[in-house]
Amino acid sequence: MWLILGLIAIVATFINLYMYTTGKDYKLAMAMGLSFTALTLCAEHSLVSNWVKVEDWAALLDVVPTMEKALWFLTIVSILLNIAPILLELKNKGSVKGNC
Repeated sequence: MWLILGLIAIVATFINLYMYTTGKDYKLAMAMGLSFTALTLCAEHSLVSNWVKVEDWAALLDVVPTMEKALWFLTIVSILLNIAPILLELKNKGSVKGNC
């Protein structure tokens, strides 16, 4: 499940960036990208929780250390990519305001 949610988050993020570059309203796509990123993290946490409940220590030892680093990295990248249009918009408004 986390893989499907993660793929949807990636697609929504690229739609967000595409809509920004074409000048369309990107805020819904941005919200979807961030929301699906959060759902991916919840699904991954549920998976780990299930492994703890069934005491699958081998799965925990094999997967969790690597996934922790990957999830931190991908979450940070998702946040930065999804808020990039807002930051660029603010930067452009600031440069326009400074030229007046």
